[in-house]
Formats: sequence, C-alpha cells, structure tokens
Amino acid sequence: MKSKKLKIGKRDIVIIAIALIVGLALGSIFFGSSKTVTIDEHDHLAEASANPTIWTCSMHPQIKKDAPGDCPICGMDLIPLETADSGEEADPNEIQMTKSAMKLAEVQTFIVKEGAPKKSVYLLGKVKADERNVSVLTARFGGRIEKLYINYTGQHVEKGQKLASIYSPNLITAQRELLEAAKYKDTNPSFYNATRSKLKLWDLNEEQIKTIENSGEPSVYFDILSPITGTVTRRDIAIGDYVKEGNPLFEVVDLSRVWIMFDAYESDLPWIKKGDKIEFTIQSLPGKTYSAKVTYIDPFINASTRVAQVRVEMRNSGLKFKPEMFVNGILQSNIAKNTNQLLIPKTSILWTGKRAVVYVKVPNREAPSFVYREIVLGPETGNFYVVSQGLHEGEEIVTNGVFKIDASAQLAGKPSMMNPSGGAGSTPHDMSKMGTNGGSEMTDEEMEAMEKSEKKPVSLSKETPAEFKKQLGNVVSSYLKMKDGFVATDETKVEKEAKTVLAELEKVDMGLLKGDAHIQWMKLLKPIKDNLNGIVAMKGIEMKRSHFVILSDALTKAIDMFGTETGKPIYLEFCPMANNDKGAFWISADKEIKNPYYGEKMMTCGEVKRKF
Repeated sequence: MKSKKLKIGKRDIVIIAIALIVGLALGSIFFGSSKTVTIDEHDHLAEASANPTIWTCSMHPQIKKDAPGDCPICGMDLIPLETADSGEEADPNEIQMTKSAMKLAEVQTFIVKEGAPKKSVYLLGKVKADERNVSVLTARFGGRIEKLYINYTGQHVEKGQKLASIYSPNLITAQRELLEAAKYKDTNPSFYNATRSKLKLWDLNEEQIKTIENSGEPSVYFDILSPITGTVTRRDIAIGDYVKEGNPLFEVVDLSRVWIMFDAYESDLPWIKKGDKIEFTIQSLPGKTYSAKVTYIDPFINASTRVAQVRVEMRNSGLKFKPEMFVNGILQSNIAKNTNQLLIPKTSILWTGKRAVVYVKVPNREAPSFVYREIVLGPETGNFYVVSQGLHEGEEIVTNGVFKIDASAQLAGKPSMMNPSGGAGSTPHDMSKMGTNGGSEMTDEEMEAMEKSEKKPVSLSKETPAEFKKQLGNVVSSYLKMKDGFVATDETKVEKEAKTVLAELEKVDMGLLKGDAHIQWMKLLKPIKDNLNGIVAMKGIEMKRSHFVILSDALTKAIDMFGTETGKPIYLEFCPMANNDKGAFWISADKEIKNPYYGEKMMTCGEVKRKF
C-alpha cells in the first residue's frame, strides 16, 4: 500500500500558531506560580524528612521505630512518640510518658501538703497477773503435810483461810519454849519476847500465838493460812509429803486487778509515751472494746523478739480478764499533735537502702513528664512519712506506678533509683553498646533476649516428672495457708501451717529428679527446710516473717525451675517496704494484694509481679 502524503497549507499553519500562542497565554495566567508550588512541595518534604515520626510502645518507651508496627516485647501496637516540650526550662532528665502509657501503667499522683503527723500503732498483747498481787507461800519450817483444804488450782480463797495443816517437830519444840517463857514473862521479858518473835517469823499470827498460850499445850498440827484474798494458781504439795524449810507450797494471786502487756516494736516506741490511751479488744469477749492508759514502758528491748513491753492496768470485776488471753490494741499517737509537717504516702517512695527517691511531676507540660529526686525522710506516720528535706508544699509526686517510671528512666540512661548519676550503663545491660541509631536503641532481638533473661531462672520443667510437680504443688498449697496466717498476724496458725508444709516437704520424692535437676533441688531444699524450721522455732511474728522472706524466695526459684501443679493459678507478689525496706516477695493464689509482712498495718501494700 502506498502511503498518502500529508498536505498542510498556509491557512493551517496560521491556525496552529494562533492556538499555541493562546495556550501559552492561558498557561501563564493559571500556572504562573508553578515554580513556587515546586518550592513549597520541596520545603514540606524537607521538613518531613528532618522531623520523621518516631513510633514507640506505651508500656516500653525504650522501643523506638521509624514506622508503625507491633512492640517486639509485648506485641502492643506502637504509637507516635510525643516529643517533649522545648524551652530553656526543660530538664534533660525528664521522663516523658504518653497519656495512654499513663493510663496503662496506672500512674497516680499526690499533691504534697502539710498536716499533723498521726500514727495508729497496732499492738498485740496478753492479759497478765499484777505482779504486785502475787503471793508465794513457802515452808518456814520442815514437816509433814497432814491435811489439804485446797485440792485444785483455780480455787478462790479468802485472806486467813486454811490452805493446809502440817506436822512439825521443830514447831512443837518452839511452842514448848513459848509456854516455858510465858511463866517468866514478868521476870525475864526479853526471853519471852524472843520466843514469840521466833513463832512470828514462822508465819504464826498473833491470834495463833495467843491460842497456844491460853491452851497451855503445844498444837500438834499447824494451819497454813492464805496471806491474801485471791485465786490459787499453783499447788506444789500433796497429803503425806515431807517438806523442807524453803520448799514452795502454794501460789495465790489476787486477780481483782490485772495488767495488759502489749508488745511494741522498736519503730513504734517513738510514738508511745506514758498516759497515752490504748483501745483494745479481746478475742474471747467479742463485741466489746476497752480502753486504758499506758502506765509503764519497758526500758529494755527483748533480744530475741526485738520488742519492748507496754503496760496498761485494768480493774477485773467478775474476773472476766483471765491471764494469757490474747489482746489486740490500737494506740492513736498524739506526740506530734500540734505540729504541721510535709507528709507523703509510703507508696510514693523508692528505697535503695541509703536513699529515698520520689518522682516529681513537672508542671506546665503538655505531655506528662516526671523527674527523679532524692529526699530526706523523717519518722513514719501511719501510711505516710514526714519529709525533712527535698520537697515543697504543692508539688505533685507519683504514688502508683513509680517502679514503671523508674524502669523507663533506667532504660533511657537517666537518673534512677539504682543509678542516681544516670548515663549509659544505668541498666543491667550497657545501652551505649547496643543497637543502632548511635547506640541509643537496642535491636528487637537484643531487647527480647534481655526481657527473657530477667524473667526467671533456667527452667527444667519439661524434664520434671508430673508426680514431682504434684508433690511440689502440695508444698505450695500448704505454704499458701501459712501465708494467710501471716496476713492475719496469727502466730499460732503460722506455726501450725509451717509444720504442715514441713510434712508435705518430707513427702517430696527427690529420687524422681535426675542429673542436674536433682542437684538443683538439693540446693533449694536446704534453705526451704531451714527457714520453715525457723518459722516454727522462733518466737514473735516478726522473727517468723524474717524467715518467711527467705523461704518465699527459695520456693519461687523451685517453682520457676521445676514447675508445679496446684490446681489453681498462683501469682508472685512484691512489697517494696518489707524486709527493712529492701523489698520482699511472696506467693499468692489471689490477685488482690493481702500483705503477709504487715497484715492490717498495710494490707494492700504491694503489687502483682507476674503469674506463674
């Protein structure tokens, strides 16, 4: 096929030229700023490139990504990182949290304010006999018990009432001397008075001596009389017994007044003074509350129980207060009644042994920010502490979620509880040597490895026989009952359940474990058994609690290492105030915190660390 030639005339050329001119004109009108648009677009791109969005995890702020995604630690969706407020007053050590992170971490704050320090001192005690009203009868001369008028302890006697009759050759001889001296009392009064005095020293009263003189014959049997009105609490003789001079015969106690002896720990003593009122209840007299004033504070601390005794005195009409009854008392201290001092909750404080640390909320920040601060504390006052230095009235501090904020500070290399100077190396791993972005961020793999290494020891659960796990579960179940005894501050229940735990521990067949597992169990068995025996043997609930700390740690390691079967979920819980403010763990079957180290004093102090 032959192609046709395109013929363009002069008229067509003119039309095309006019169209081009018109098009250029219209383009100049409508798109004359195209160069500016290109520049603006370039500027926006440059700005976006200079300030890229950083994505982080609300629960793990150390995670920083250039794009959205999931947290490599907890799997939560990453959120945009809100940059800290800029300005000359911004503190480089501030820990910033997103609002969602605040909510997830359950961060709560408290406004520091002045108040009158108050202290509710919880005291445990027992009813005791008034030592001033105790009378012990001893044999003033040797002889044989011929008759008993009091046959059992607990019998009530009146002053001068017969308790027993005794035959004594020595007493008969002394009576004859009296009768002989009475013949010469006018001519030799000194001899007469000496024989009378001898009989008085042998507990014969004036009426008995006159009866001997009037009868003219010595009495063969001598009656032992009660020196006071009271209750016979001890009988050390029986009919026919021969007694020597100085042997105990009876103990009689006047219980019309009794003492209530409370045990006060060293930390409570500064809040107690003579004259303070103690309100108390007695388990065997439910529904009634009694009160009395402190009359005596023991000047010595018991070396084994670490307590001093605080005494109140009570009238005991009807003998309703019986010696050895248990008593629960509360003393509302008014030592600092008329003073105002800065007070902060105990839960706001992190302890390092030497330093007390709080996190203060930075005011006037769009995003919540907190800064580390060391403070000096005064005395404890209930659920609060007096602040001597470091805080001012009106400042806002964190009371809940403090550990999570401090963990963020450690991971960010900022001042924290364990490293007040901050900087790299403030965490268990040297952050400056990890990850990319100039060494300020760990890789996902490194973060995951660190999280796993800090959770629990090496597990041998897969190799552990099911029967061993079941036996260990029985030990744990008994432990939980003992823990409840500590929560109730019931020393009797604690001892009883501790013996049950020991019995279950004896049933654990270590022969089921082989190789390294057997060796590891042997290492854990000793501290478990030793501290259970300590709980049984030691007197005083606080001494028992000191063993409970070590026991709980060892049992936790055993559960993590071997696994257990209890038939219900169990949790690891932690109190930062226990163990002399070093913190202590315990195992619980409940998520609700019931503190075994403080009981009613601080029942809800602590947090759930993890589920086994």
